[in-house]
Amino acid sequence: MNKSMPDSNKERIIGSVYRVNGPVIEVKEITDAMMLELVAVGSRQLTGEIVKLESDKAIVQVYEDTTGVKPGEPVYGSGALLSPELGPGLVGTIYDGILRPLSALLDISGDFLDRGISSPPIDYKKQWLFEPEVSEGTAVHGGMIIGTVKETELFNHRILVPPGIDGTLESIVAKGNYTVKDTIAEIKTEDSVIPLRMSQKWPIRQGRPVKARAPLNTPLVTGQRVIDTLFPIAKGGTVAIPGGFGTGKTITQHAVAKWCDADIIVYIGCGERGNEMTDVLSDFPKLIDPRTGRSLMERTILIANTSNMPVSAREASIYTGVTLAEYFRDQGYHVAVMADSTSRWAEALRELSGRMEEMPAEEGFPAYLPTRIAEFYERAGFMETLSGKNGSVTLIGAVSPPGGDFSEPVTQHTKRFVRCFWSLDRQLANARHYPAISWLDSYSEYLTDITPWWEQQAGTEWSKYRKDIMDLLQREVRLNQVVKLVGPDALPDSQRFIIDVCTLFKNAFLQQNAFDENDRFSTTEKQYKMLELILTYYYRGQRAIKNGITLVKLRQMKVYQDIVKMKFSVSNEDVSEFDKMMTRLARSFDQLEAIFG
Repeated sequence: MNKSMPDSNKERIIGSVYRVNGPVIEVKEITDAMMLELVAVGSRQLTGEIVKLESDKAIVQVYEDTTGVKPGEPVYGSGALLSPELGPGLVGTIYDGILRPLSALLDISGDFLDRGISSPPIDYKKQWLFEPEVSEGTAVHGGMIIGTVKETELFNHRILVPPGIDGTLESIVAKGNYTVKDTIAEIKTEDSVIPLRMSQKWPIRQGRPVKARAPLNTPLVTGQRVIDTLFPIAKGGTVAIPGGFGTGKTITQHAVAKWCDADIIVYIGCGERGNEMTDVLSDFPKLIDPRTGRSLMERTILIANTSNMPVSAREASIYTGVTLAEYFRDQGYHVAVMADSTSRWAEALRELSGRMEEMPAEEGFPAYLPTRIAEFYERAGFMETLSGKNGSVTLIGAVSPPGGDFSEPVTQHTKRFVRCFWSLDRQLANARHYPAISWLDSYSEYLTDITPWWEQQAGTEWSKYRKDIMDLLQREVRLNQVVKLVGPDALPDSQRFIIDVCTLFKNAFLQQNAFDENDRFSTTEKQYKMLELILTYYYRGQRAIKNGITLVKLRQMKVYQDIVKMKFSVSNEDVSEFDKMMTRLARSFDQLEAIFG
């Protein structure tokens, strides 16, 4: 019997298979079933979910290969929604789309996963050191923290009272080792006494409750300069990364996952190629977290649902990942979810919709595609949790428009529901300029909210510097159009200087080398100092050109080459070097103006 089915429902037959259409199965003679109920189909006990009910018939989408399923086979009901078990042991684990641990499935079936097998998301036998934080007689409520478990060397898993349970703590165990199935406390409510364990279940398609939403005024620092400085995202925000094949969507998400200052990373490989997921699974354990000096897997959960896995599980994997994120958010942590890619998820919706013979909308996608996209991104936010702590879920979704066409439905509908847009540019990717985020087509609506944080943490001129450099990039576009017509020599030095500064900014600031130890990640202070140095060069250079100094003389300054190489030569820990460079820059301009001015 499928281990995901509750023992009490193992023999509860709710109908029989009538028709099989790929992952979509029509069930007849339905009795005692409910919408979105978790079911087991046929003799192999394949996991599925009821997605449509009509009179005595039901439509079930199955999360496994249905080859060999025949009409007349029984369908078993669970009496529950698709609700994975959440508790200690989630961090550092690799799951499939419905939260089955792949390592456990490998032990059961070998290199090729068999159908109908299952395993709980967390180890029922492993003991964890539980430390209570409340005492008997305490009034408790849903979402309250009653104790902690040290899940990894750096991560404390906070044990929560499940939402919806209010009462008095009648008993709680002493500090000691317990499994997730052991009763660690008992809560007395008005009607009964409820045993409490370290694990709890929650339906993946239902958002977990919170006390209130908080303003999005703290940035998620990624260490990628084009993101943090030009198009920042707030903790609890939403962002789309659209781009054609080969423009670096997955690589950009990897970089953000590796270096951002979230407490937990949930990476969802939704319909991606197997070799890309293999790279993730092999690389992440080897990577060192720059903040802690330990493996990144100690704060990462991976959901691997590749393109050759069942399409129904791909549709569920997005909800599985955001449910995990909400669970850790409720503990007071900041979680970043990488969904790669939401286009593959939308394609799964389209295939399932077609098999259920629903009326198609634009490009064959179901009419409810915008609703589903909105429901996903609405689960982001910076929240005051039921425990009184602050936590956030940041959703970063990659979009893969066919042929790089941003007018297709998934990209257009996604733009309606996100407040940040990192548009990937094919020409930048072909020129090996990474991250290939276009500074002309991207935008962030979080700027106003997070500017006070940047001005306090990095420098008071941050907003002015960002506005000035964006203005220069826009002016450069217009000047390059003129250059294409008449050539660069036709422009005066003052306009050629703008092109020169923008080229310097692109190469010395926006472009980052993931293989260089100093350049792969930049602190907010380093980013501010680099931007300040480039713009000071522009301000002083502009004045020098007005005083008759040629552009050639400016390029010949030794400090100019220092600015070009500063991203490699200056480490995050030695930002005082920028102050020395600023002094040399001022001295160089003073000398030029004294000689030629």
